[in-house]
Amino acid sequence: MSTTATVLTLVAAFMAGFSGISIFRGAKFVTEPLVEYGVPKGMWTFLGTAKVAGALGLLAGFAVPAIGIAAAIGLVLYFTGAVVTVLRARSYAHVAFPLIYAAPAVAVLALV
Repeated sequence: MSTTATVLTLVAAFMAGFSGISIFRGAKFVTEPLVEYGVPKGMWTFLGTAKVAGALGLLAGFAVPAIGIAAAIGLVLYFTGAVVTVLRARSYAHVAFPLIYAAPAVAVLALV
């Protein structure tokens, strides 16, 4: 794995993990938009778990590359769903945020 791929994997893992933990901690910058988008509170634990699992999967990919690739694919799909959710809520000013989180995972897939 190249240095670029390693750094991007670490960045993607950090960003996804941070975002997932922020849901668990109830950080307003994550939970307020979820309420605005109409995401049921019962889904929040699942969403946080998916992000943290993706982050851990990216890190596990250093040992088992197939796990890292699967995690990157999962995170890209997750954040694609987040973009769709934001667009359906017509919160166009916020669409950049899931794209920013998806970008490192997309880059990891492109480099692996």
